Amino acid sequence: MKTILFLFIFLTGFAKAEHVIVCGGPALRQWEDFRVPDDQHDRWWANFVRASTLRMAEIRLAYGKEAPLVWLVYKPGYVTRGREDGKPYTTWIQEQATKRNCKLIWFDSTSDYISKINSRPSRSVVTYDYFGHSNKSAFMFDYGNEIMGASVAVLHERDLPKLRSSIFAKSAYCKSWGCHTGSSMSAVWKSKLGLSLEGSRGKTVYTMVGRGEMPKGYGGWIR
Repeated sequence: MKTILFLFIFLTGFAKAEHVIVCGGPALRQWEDFRVPDDQHDRWWANFVRASTLRMAEIRLAYGKEAPLVWLVYKPGYVTRGREDGKPYTTWIQEQATKRNCKLIWFDSTSDYISKINSRPSRSVVTYDYFGHSNKSAFMFDYGNEIMGASVAVLHERDLPKLRSSIFAKSAYCKSWGCHTGSSMSAVWKSKLGLSLEGSRGKTVYTMVGRGEMPKGYGGWIR
């Protein structure tokens, strides 16, 4: 009887496990082209999208080819960049999700993100990855898209108490692939959610994702 109960708990727990990847949006070229070349962002529209799919491959290798993937993507950034470039980026993102048997969830604001991440089942999130712009205190889902050099949709460390900590598995692995997260937000994440958030002390660079390599962090990764 104890063996049967153990197997039931294990199998039902495994069935609920999922891997969440959050993807911010790109800047518009009309704003970035005003900057000097060294300060420009997102010449390639798909930096965060490609990094997300590389991470999906890593997860499937580590957790099995059927590991459930949940991809939360900030839609407005890809709508406006697609309009600027004359490309159907949202359609392409949907195709990438379908190709990988990944559940795609669009969100369009900070409050929408909080609502949708909080809707995940209790103790279901085994891994959590964020790809997008950030500073030491916030994930910037939008950056340089509606306003040059500014964000209209951010998850600030002050917002972290609004996240439901019970969605995370007790040993969930969380990582931000944005710039400077390790300088402040990682500590607040641990304080408010009870989990470590690995983040870079310095900037992160995405120039290598087109070659199939994960973003590189400078200044060291800390939790």
